[in-house]
Amino acid sequence: MSNWVQKSWAWCRRYFSVTFIFVVAFTLLVLFFNDNSIIKSMEYDERIKELKREIKANRDTMEYYRKQNHNLDTDRETMERIVREQYHMQRENEDVYIIE
Repeated sequence: MSNWVQKSWAWCRRYFSVTFIFVVAFTLLVLFFNDNSIIKSMEYDERIKELKREIKANRDTMEYYRKQNHNLDTDRETMERIVREQYHMQRENEDVYIIE
């Protein structure tokens, strides 16, 4: 067993220098174990994509409500229809029947 250990140690000393081990350790540290690692960068990229999708959905919703607001400001019939349907308002001398 000690012969195998000696041969392995001699092989490691021949092919691996202290500089090489230091460079490999530093590279692994930078790539995988610090705050700006590859894994965290991929997680951040996924989060950015998710937030961009959410922003797009919110912009679409905002555009829908902006159009609704414009219609309510300009079209009296649309405003009356929405007020009657959503708030159950009625004119004088008018009966409203709600069927659900």
